[in-house]
Amino acid sequence: MGGEFLPDEWAGRAERFEAERPQLRAVAYRMLGSVAEAEDAVQEAWLKLSRSDVGEVRNLGAWLTTVVGRVCLDQLRSRASRREDPLPEGEEGWVRLPDPVVGGLGALDPEHEVLVADSVGIALMVVLETLSPAERVAFVLHDLFDVPFDGIAEVLGRTPAATRQLASRARRRVRGATPPADSDDARKREVVEAFLAAARGGDFDALLTVLDPGVVLRSDGGTLVPSVLRRGAADIAAQAVTFARFAAEARLVLVNGSPGVVAFADGRPLSVMSFTIHDGRITALDILTDPTRLAALGLTA
Repeated sequence: MGGEFLPDEWAGRAERFEAERPQLRAVAYRMLGSVAEAEDAVQEAWLKLSRSDVGEVRNLGAWLTTVVGRVCLDQLRSRASRREDPLPEGEEGWVRLPDPVVGGLGALDPEHEVLVADSVGIALMVVLETLSPAERVAFVLHDLFDVPFDGIAEVLGRTPAATRQLASRARRRVRGATPPADSDDARKREVVEAFLAAARGGDFDALLTVLDPGVVLRSDGGTLVPSVLRRGAADIAAQAVTFARFAAEARLVLVNGSPGVVAFADGRPLSVMSFTIHDGRITALDILTDPTRLAALGLTA
């Protein structure tokens, strides 16, 4: 048992675990879409390590990734239905957005940077929310972290062939649902700034020039604020003008490594906005308005 280890053994084990922690957090965040739940999953992996005999383990990182994968799979299976169900256009309903990772425009700190490496934007995370638990685990571990199917099969309790099929099915869904996005951050920042200026100025026509005609807006208000799914540039432009009247300040930030916006009123955050931009136009706008989750982000005006 863990208590039988000598102090030097504990120190060495803890040091090895801390070296793997950033990668484990990144794995768990992509699986769960929650920074707090990802931290809990990593902590469970540490508890498992502290109670296990890993003397024969050749690759501790792979062993820990498998443990985190199992913990995340259990959490995904035990969640109440939290997947984003398609809503009729213009109707209110329940929309689930992942936790955004917010940083300044200079650069994310190293701890946050690893969470959003490999272009893991909010739009991709939204699609991951729609996958089944097994599909999500298979896709994240294989496609995002190069874990072999034999290892993923251990996590899922399935054959490698069945695991390969799960990842393939998830990959098709992700590719079909993830909107293409521009990669030029400077250009994306210009588009976001133009959107902000038009919204603040109530310039409806200017908003239409930066919004794609088929733009989709998803707003996650949690249990306290109605969530919304809307489509179409005209409808969303009108929403943007209305919302801008309530925001005393709107700050350009990085949301999952890409230009986004945090809006404030009375010193408290009203929303975190993430933009998907293609060919210089906004094709998707994902907005977190849940007061509870916004407060947990520690954002200040």
